[in-house]
Amino acid sequence: MLSKVIDQSKIDHFAKWLERADKIVIVSHVSPDGDAIGSSLGLWHFLNDQEKNVNVIVPNAFPDFLKWMPGSKEILLYDRYREFANKLIAEADVICCLDFNAIHRIDAMKDAVLASPARKILIDHHLYPEDFCRIVISHPEISSTSELVFRLICRLGCFDEITKKGAECIYTGMMTDTGGFTFNSNNREIYFIISELLSKGIDKDEIYRKVYNTYSESRLRLMGHVLTQMKVYPEYCAAMISLTKKEQSQFNYIRGDSEGFVNIPLSIKNVVFSCFLREDTEKPMIKVSLRSVGKFPCNQLAAEFFNGGGHLNASGGEFYGTLDEAKVVLEQALEKFKPLLTAKG
Repeated sequence: MLSKVIDQSKIDHFAKWLERADKIVIVSHVSPDGDAIGSSLGLWHFLNDQEKNVNVIVPNAFPDFLKWMPGSKEILLYDRYREFANKLIAEADVICCLDFNAIHRIDAMKDAVLASPARKILIDHHLYPEDFCRIVISHPEISSTSELVFRLICRLGCFDEITKKGAECIYTGMMTDTGGFTFNSNNREIYFIISELLSKGIDKDEIYRKVYNTYSESRLRLMGHVLTQMKVYPEYCAAMISLTKKEQSQFNYIRGDSEGFVNIPLSIKNVVFSCFLREDTEKPMIKVSLRSVGKFPCNQLAAEFFNGGGHLNASGGEFYGTLDEAKVVLEQALEKFKPLLTAKG
């Protein structure tokens, strides 16, 4: 049995919306990851089976290793089909905002979404949700938005209507947002949900292979290069890796090629915090990915130094400046957080 995490009044409210809605749009954040795509497609499959007119719209492209997912070919990229996407958003009865807590996280889509008269629901697991939706289902203690989508469907009394395809998408989102269930995954109910998804016929081993073992040769060579440039800070129990635009070009970088790189330094003995700094190829900024083990709050460091946030052990942010300047800021952050980084037990 699952605990009733989502408030019943919100379940009832959303159910009434669905009864009256015909056109539904699902939106998620810029540079969509596994949880963004998994939760969106998981909900898309369910609503399609309810005979709704449903569209998933994301700001820009998502990684190739997620394109095997059932329904991924139906996802509309806003930066390529803006006019059509705006029409769908404006005509929607309900807009489901998945896996983001702040309206700016959907980038250029935000004005269209805010201007739409559609009823809006937020389903997310990040801290401090902004007030732009009438229904807010926000649970930072939950491992992933995909898990919340599963819980929502079940609380609507529709577990039997989750298909194998929908289950594959939900599982993928849960798996990727916990690093293959290696962080934010100590809640035993996660494994009850996995069992229920397995009952739908999913092959979790095959899903893992499709996501993590289908990279290109260039990605592996890029990984080796990045690791040769790694800097370890023994005095802070931390490590940093970085990637310039020139290096991305040198190794034929495509979106998603650096997925998981930030986790690698955590395999070093005594390293409890890892930072990955990557020059963005589209905007003059540095993308910051942070991971930690144990009780170190990398989300606090992200919020204070890199305009970001996230979860205790997995966070991210942005830095507007050069890569060298970002490294200086990181070292300042390490000094400030040194007592927590080096704390024993």
